[in-house]
Amino acid sequence: MRLLLVEDDKMIGEQLLDLLRAEGYAVDWVRDGELAEAALLAQAYDLLILDLGLPKRDGMQLLRSLRARKAQLPVLIATARDALEQRVAGLDAGADDYLLKPFELDELLARVRALLRRAQGRAEPVYEHMGVSIRPASREAWDAQGQAVQLSAKEWAVLEPLLARPGLVLSRQQLEEKLYGWKDEISSNAVEVYIHGLRKKLGAALIQNVRGVGYRVPKE
Repeated sequence: MRLLLVEDDKMIGEQLLDLLRAEGYAVDWVRDGELAEAALLAQAYDLLILDLGLPKRDGMQLLRSLRARKAQLPVLIATARDALEQRVAGLDAGADDYLLKPFELDELLARVRALLRRAQGRAEPVYEHMGVSIRPASREAWDAQGQAVQLSAKEWAVLEPLLARPGLVLSRQQLEEKLYGWKDEISSNAVEVYIHGLRKKLGAALIQNVRGVGYRVPKE
Protein backbone atom coordinates (compact mmCIF):
# COMPACT_ATOMS: atom_id res chain seq x y z
CA MET A 1 0.00 0.00 0.00
CA ARG A 2 1.35 3.45 -0.94
CA LEU A 3 0.14 6.50 1.02
CA LEU A 4 0.62 10.20 0.41
CA LEU A 5 1.03 12.25 3.60
CA VAL A 6 0.49 16.00 3.13
CA GLU A 7 1.54 17.77 6.33
CA ASP A 8 3.49 21.02 6.67
CA ASP A 9 4.39 20.65 10.37
CA LYS A 10 7.86 19.07 10.47
CA MET A 11 7.50 17.36 13.86
CA ILE A 12 4.09 15.87 13.10
CA GLY A 13 5.12 14.88 9.59
CA GLU A 14 8.25 13.07 10.74
CA GLN A 15 6.37 11.21 13.45
CA LEU A 16 3.55 10.12 11.15
CA LEU A 17 6.06 9.11 8.47
CA ASP A 18 7.88 6.84 10.93
CA LEU A 19 4.63 5.47 12.34
CA LEU A 20 3.11 4.60 8.97
CA ARG A 21 6.29 3.07 7.63
CA ALA A 22 6.58 0.97 10.78
CA GLU A 23 3.11 -0.36 9.94
CA GLY A 24 4.45 -1.56 6.59
CA TYR A 25 3.07 1.18 4.34
CA ALA A 26 5.10 2.87 1.63
CA VAL A 27 4.73 6.60 2.36
CA ASP A 28 5.59 9.76 0.46
CA TRP A 29 5.56 12.96 2.54
CA VAL A 30 5.19 16.46 1.11
CA ARG A 31 4.79 19.73 2.98
CA ASP A 32 2.81 22.05 0.67
CA GLY A 33 -0.19 21.92 -1.61
CA GLU A 34 1.69 22.38 -4.88
CA LEU A 35 4.01 19.46 -4.20
CA ALA A 36 1.00 17.37 -3.18
CA GLU A 37 -0.75 18.15 -6.47
CA ALA A 38 2.37 17.18 -8.42
CA ALA A 39 2.70 13.93 -6.47
CA LEU A 40 -0.94 12.99 -7.09
CA LEU A 41 -0.51 13.54 -10.82
CA ALA A 42 2.73 11.58 -11.00
CA GLN A 43 2.02 8.58 -8.74
CA ALA A 44 -0.88 6.26 -7.96
CA TYR A 45 -1.72 6.13 -4.25
CA ASP A 46 -4.02 3.99 -2.13
CA LEU A 47 -4.79 6.72 0.44
CA LEU A 48 -4.25 10.44 0.98
CA ILE A 49 -3.77 11.86 4.50
CA LEU A 50 -4.37 15.57 4.09
CA ASP A 51 -3.82 18.58 6.33
CA LEU A 52 -5.88 21.61 5.33
CA GLY A 53 -3.72 24.55 6.44
CA LEU A 54 -0.98 24.16 3.83
CA PRO A 55 1.41 26.68 2.26
CA LYS A 56 1.20 27.49 -1.47
CA ARG A 57 -2.14 25.74 -1.92
CA ASP A 58 -4.85 25.11 0.65
CA GLY A 59 -5.85 21.54 1.39
CA MET A 60 -9.49 22.18 0.49
CA GLN A 61 -8.45 23.43 -2.94
CA LEU A 62 -6.35 20.33 -3.40
CA LEU A 63 -9.25 18.09 -2.41
CA ARG A 64 -11.67 19.81 -4.78
CA SER A 65 -9.16 19.50 -7.62
CA LEU A 66 -8.75 15.80 -6.88
CA ARG A 67 -12.48 15.16 -6.93
CA ALA A 68 -12.97 17.29 -10.06
CA ARG A 69 -10.75 14.76 -11.85
CA LYS A 70 -13.17 12.05 -10.66
CA ALA A 71 -10.38 10.42 -8.68
CA GLN A 72 -11.67 7.76 -6.29
CA LEU A 73 -8.67 7.96 -3.98
CA PRO A 74 -9.71 7.65 -0.29
CA VAL A 75 -8.97 10.87 1.61
CA LEU A 76 -8.50 11.25 5.37
CA ILE A 77 -8.38 14.89 6.45
CA ALA A 78 -6.21 15.36 9.56
CA THR A 79 -6.40 18.98 10.67
CA ALA A 80 -6.76 21.41 13.55
CA ARG A 81 -9.74 23.11 11.85
CA ASP A 82 -12.41 21.99 14.29
CA ALA A 83 -15.43 24.19 13.55
CA LEU A 84 -18.55 22.26 12.55
CA GLU A 85 -18.90 24.13 9.27
CA GLN A 86 -15.30 23.27 8.37
CA ARG A 87 -15.86 19.59 9.06
CA VAL A 88 -19.03 19.62 7.00
CA ALA A 89 -17.28 21.47 4.17
CA GLY A 90 -14.43 18.96 4.13
CA LEU A 91 -16.76 15.97 3.93
CA ASP A 92 -18.95 17.66 1.34
CA ALA A 93 -15.86 18.42 -0.75
CA GLY A 94 -15.15 14.71 -1.00
CA ALA A 95 -13.18 13.63 2.08
CA ASP A 96 -13.97 10.13 3.31
CA ASP A 97 -13.10 10.85 6.94
CA TYR A 98 -12.18 13.85 9.12
CA LEU A 99 -9.81 13.60 12.09
CA LEU A 100 -9.13 16.50 14.45
CA LYS A 101 -5.70 17.36 15.84
CA PRO A 102 -4.40 16.50 18.32
CA PHE A 103 -5.33 12.87 17.76
CA GLU A 104 -4.20 9.54 19.18
CA LEU A 105 -1.84 7.67 16.89
CA ASP A 106 -3.82 4.44 17.30
CA GLU A 107 -6.97 6.21 16.12
CA LEU A 108 -5.25 7.50 13.00
CA LEU A 109 -4.00 4.00 12.19
CA ALA A 110 -7.46 2.52 12.76
CA ARG A 111 -9.03 5.05 10.41
CA VAL A 112 -6.37 4.40 7.78
CA ARG A 113 -7.04 0.67 7.97
CA ALA A 114 -10.80 1.19 7.78
CA LEU A 115 -10.55 3.41 4.69
CA LEU A 116 -8.23 0.97 2.94
CA ARG A 117 -10.54 -1.95 3.73
CA ARG A 118 -13.53 -0.02 2.48
CA ALA A 119 -11.74 0.92 -0.73
CA GLN A 120 -10.86 -2.70 -1.39
CA GLY A 121 -14.26 -4.04 -0.41
CA ARG A 122 -12.73 -6.19 2.31
CA ALA A 123 -14.54 -7.47 5.35
CA GLU A 124 -13.39 -6.89 8.89
CA PRO A 125 -9.99 -8.58 9.28
CA VAL A 126 -9.21 -11.40 11.65
CA TYR A 127 -5.54 -12.21 12.24
CA GLU A 128 -4.75 -15.83 13.09
CA HIS A 129 -1.32 -17.23 13.88
CA MET A 130 0.04 -20.07 16.02
CA GLY A 131 -3.52 -20.78 17.16
CA VAL A 132 -4.05 -17.22 18.44
CA SER A 133 -6.77 -15.11 16.80
CA ILE A 134 -7.60 -11.44 17.12
CA ARG A 135 -10.32 -9.25 15.60
CA PRO A 136 -8.97 -5.67 15.85
CA ALA A 137 -12.19 -3.83 15.00
CA SER A 138 -14.07 -5.34 17.94
CA ARG A 139 -11.01 -5.87 20.17
CA GLU A 140 -11.71 -9.59 20.57
CA ALA A 141 -8.90 -12.09 21.13
CA TRP A 142 -8.72 -15.87 21.57
CA ASP A 143 -5.85 -18.02 22.77
CA ALA A 144 -4.64 -21.25 21.14
CA GLN A 145 -7.32 -23.21 23.07
CA GLY A 146 -10.09 -21.04 21.65
CA GLN A 147 -10.73 -19.27 24.93
CA ALA A 148 -11.59 -15.55 24.86
CA VAL A 149 -8.83 -13.37 26.36
CA GLN A 150 -9.21 -9.83 27.67
CA LEU A 151 -6.43 -7.48 26.54
CA SER A 152 -5.79 -3.93 27.66
CA ALA A 153 -5.64 -1.10 25.11
CA LYS A 154 -1.86 -0.97 25.34
CA GLU A 155 -1.51 -4.73 25.03
CA TRP A 156 -3.54 -4.37 21.83
CA ALA A 157 -1.22 -1.62 20.62
CA VAL A 158 1.74 -3.97 20.95
CA LEU A 159 0.14 -7.20 19.75
CA GLU A 160 -1.77 -6.10 16.65
CA PRO A 161 1.17 -4.87 14.50
CA LEU A 162 3.22 -7.93 15.44
CA LEU A 163 0.49 -10.49 14.76
CA ALA A 164 -0.60 -8.81 11.52
CA ARG A 165 2.84 -9.38 9.96
CA PRO A 166 4.54 -12.54 11.26
CA GLY A 167 8.28 -12.45 10.77
CA LEU A 168 8.51 -8.65 10.71
CA VAL A 169 10.78 -7.33 13.46
CA LEU A 170 9.59 -4.18 15.22
CA SER A 171 12.06 -2.27 17.34
CA ARG A 172 11.37 -1.24 20.90
CA GLN A 173 11.11 2.38 19.73
CA GLN A 174 8.52 1.47 17.09
CA LEU A 175 6.41 -0.30 19.69
CA GLU A 176 6.78 2.61 22.13
CA GLU A 177 5.39 4.92 19.45
CA LYS A 178 2.28 2.76 19.28
CA LEU A 179 1.82 2.96 23.03
CA TYR A 180 2.02 6.68 23.56
CA GLY A 181 0.95 9.99 22.06
CA TRP A 182 3.36 12.75 21.16
CA LYS A 183 3.56 14.28 24.66
CA ASP A 184 3.26 11.24 26.90
CA GLU A 185 6.17 10.17 29.02
CA ILE A 186 7.58 6.74 28.18
CA SER A 187 8.72 4.50 31.00
CA SER A 188 11.96 2.66 30.37
CA ASN A 189 10.45 -0.84 30.56
CA ALA A 190 6.94 -0.24 29.20
CA VAL A 191 7.30 -2.47 26.14
CA GLU A 192 8.75 -5.31 28.19
CA VAL A 193 5.88 -5.07 30.69
CA TYR A 194 3.18 -5.39 28.02
CA ILE A 195 5.00 -8.16 26.17
CA HIS A 196 5.32 -10.07 29.45
CA GLY A 197 1.56 -9.73 29.95
CA LEU A 198 0.82 -10.91 26.41
CA ARG A 199 3.04 -13.96 26.82
CA LYS A 200 1.22 -14.91 30.04
CA LYS A 201 -2.17 -14.62 28.33
CA LEU A 202 -1.37 -16.03 24.88
CA GLY A 203 1.70 -18.23 25.30
CA ALA A 204 5.39 -17.64 25.84
CA ALA A 205 6.33 -18.65 22.27
CA LEU A 206 4.06 -16.14 20.52
CA ILE A 207 6.38 -13.12 20.74
CA GLN A 208 10.12 -13.58 20.28
CA ASN A 209 12.98 -11.32 21.30
CA VAL A 210 15.40 -10.58 18.47
CA ARG A 211 18.54 -9.70 20.38
CA GLY A 212 19.66 -6.12 19.84
CA VAL A 213 16.89 -5.46 17.31
CA GLY A 214 13.38 -5.81 18.73
CA TYR A 215 10.46 -8.25 18.75
CA ARG A 216 8.54 -10.38 16.31
CA VAL A 217 5.88 -13.04 16.01
CA PRO A 218 7.72 -15.95 14.37
CA LYS A 219 6.61 -17.34 11.06
CA GLU A 220 5.18 -20.84 11.41
